[in-house]
Amino acid sequence: MLKTMRLLLLHSVTPPLGYFLPPIGGSILQSIYYSCCFSSGRIYRLNRVTANMETQNKLMNEAKRHVDSRLCRVSGLMTEIMEIQAENPTFYVLFIPGNPGVVSFYKEFLESLYEFLDGNASVIAIGQISHTSKDWESGRLFSFQEQIDHKIDFIRQELESVKLPIILVGHSIGSYISLEMLRKFSEKVVYCIGLYPFLTLNQQSTKQSLIGKLAASSILSATASFLIASLRLLPMSAARLLVSKSIGASWSDTAVQATCTHLRQYHTMRNVLFMAKSEFRELAAEPDWDFMRENQSKLAFLFGIDDHWGPLQLFEEISKQAPGTSLAIEREGHTHGFCCTVAGSAWVAQHVATLIKNRFSQLQ
Repeated sequence: MLKTMRLLLLHSVTPPLGYFLPPIGGSILQSIYYSCCFSSGRIYRLNRVTANMETQNKLMNEAKRHVDSRLCRVSGLMTEIMEIQAENPTFYVLFIPGNPGVVSFYKEFLESLYEFLDGNASVIAIGQISHTSKDWESGRLFSFQEQIDHKIDFIRQELESVKLPIILVGHSIGSYISLEMLRKFSEKVVYCIGLYPFLTLNQQSTKQSLIGKLAASSILSATASFLIASLRLLPMSAARLLVSKSIGASWSDTAVQATCTHLRQYHTMRNVLFMAKSEFRELAAEPDWDFMRENQSKLAFLFGIDDHWGPLQLFEEISKQAPGTSLAIEREGHTHGFCCTVAGSAWVAQHVATLIKNRFSQLQ
């Protein structure tokens, strides 16, 4: 059974769809493609060192604040939220995921960000509508604009009355959504950070062309979603094993679990591709350079090497069009899908925290 399902993924779905799902150096489905002897004294000392390290790590994990997960209705739509509420926050960080917009992929990132901000901020992540583990909306498909409106409604519903500034952090297409939220709440939002931003179509990318063709076809989208959803026939343990063996040892348990709980859902995959379809229509145009110039002091972007979603030619264009924007390139090899590894989550979280601390030092 495992062999049959793997072949289905490799030969029927992966070429276009694999480039689209949450990456680690490509994506979840794209990744599917791809003795010393010691003396007794040395063994004793090694065991003591190992035991001490394990004890320290255990104490650190016990002291670390973990995210809380909850469901809430935003404009009547069931929404997955992950958050860490500070006791006495001085500001809020609102995180917008990419597409797929499954917030549980970002668990380690959110927890690390909270720690690097020294507990001074409440950190909240809001998922995309119907990119969920359960089909709360009975199969309804939501466009890119509806996803943007949903995030704007969340601020109005939960944060507009709060007398604290908001910092927006978006990943991939979440960077574009964050810019639209800044447009609506320019006084309340003091900073907007885009991680590996997807702001306009990359006409030179064959991968994006393939994804666009898949997403544009209702038949192909439904077929791909059905094939992936058929993996639900596997028990969770078998699904986790399949994902782990396909993507390699670098994936975190959190990423493996999020893949198995959310991306095996037919309604989630249909919404992932439907959102992509409307994304590609919207992002065929150039970014709004006038708006970005007007707000360049509030903007920061982190780019990656060899990232077709946020290519370095976009980095160069932003530096010309809005030279006051804070720009950086990640060269540590974490890639567009940083959230799928513990190391990538920690590195990007530290980068974001440094940007935020520098921003607040400028405002004071």
